[in-house]
Amino acid sequence: MKFQDAYEAFLHAHVQSAAGERLRRLKEGLGHAEKLFLQEVWWPAVGRFEHLHPEFEVHDFKDGTRYLDFAYLRPPFKVCFEIDGYGPHSRDASRWQFADQLVRQNHLVIDDWKVFRFAYDDIKEKPRRCQQMIQQLMGRWFGDESVPIALTLKEKEIVRLLVHKQRQVTPAEVSRHLGVSVRYARELLQSLLKRQVLVPASGTLRVRAYLLNPHGKPMFL
Repeated sequence: MKFQDAYEAFLHAHVQSAAGERLRRLKEGLGHAEKLFLQEVWWPAVGRFEHLHPEFEVHDFKDGTRYLDFAYLRPPFKVCFEIDGYGPHSRDASRWQFADQLVRQNHLVIDDWKVFRFAYDDIKEKPRRCQQMIQQLMGRWFGDESVPIALTLKEKEIVRLLVHKQRQVTPAEVSRHLGVSVRYARELLQSLLKRQVLVPASGTLRVRAYLLNPHGKPMFL
């Protein structure tokens, strides 16, 4: 598949599952720097967009919402990719804005995110070096031994919800998030539980809440 075809399908899939401010951002389209990263770095290095989430929502330390350029969600790690340009906006950033960016990154690290930052100039002028960095982290953290597990769009959205919430979720929460019945939400959660994508949040006989499997090795397609 050519990059442009894969890129359009990638964005369309995320638009279909997004809501609120994230949906608005995705409908506007990715910025030039973000698309260049996908075209010149990610696609040549990885060749697919599975597990990659653009404009990914996270709660910040002030109980607000921030958006990562890209989140790569593949157990056992969560990886944040940020694209930094050195333009007028960056040069004119105040000391407070600069400090806020550092605090934001520190809190991502505290929340167990791996954070990678790429300069726009490197993406444009030295894409091969950036590709090698992506390939190195893939080999070191994920290897090639994983057996793929195919997830539906709704199942992927449940995984995304759990990463976003950073806590256990109940069938009722999943029901509201997906706009489906509680019974169907429970069926989806039980299916993910059987495939070891999720684990019970407690040791009780009846599962009332679910967590992502912290020891999960499979890649999610």
